Amino acid sequence: MGSSLKNDASTRGPYWAYMVECKYGTYYAGYTNDVKKRIAKHNDGKGAKYLRGKGPVKLIYKKKYSTAKKARAQERLIKSLTRKQKEALVHE
Repeated sequence: MGSSLKNDASTRGPYWAYMVECKYGTYYAGYTNDVKKRIAKHNDGKGAKYLRGKGPVKLIYKKKYSTAKKARAQERLIKSLTRKQKEALVHE
């Protein structure tokens, strides 16, 4: 994100950790304070460079957090999971 996230007081949520499935079946995890807007950006070819040309994407997981710090931590956790673990997370 372009702005500095120095302290949680200035980044109160809600924030969301989310995961999308790309048109080729790969997964991408991120965090945002506006899931609908972020998914629209991904599908417009804006936002994450990784997703350009891989859309449309479909939201398959989201979880709400009170701060950006907590949502980022969940994003990092999701990115560290195996594909099977990500699929299990989606089906919880």
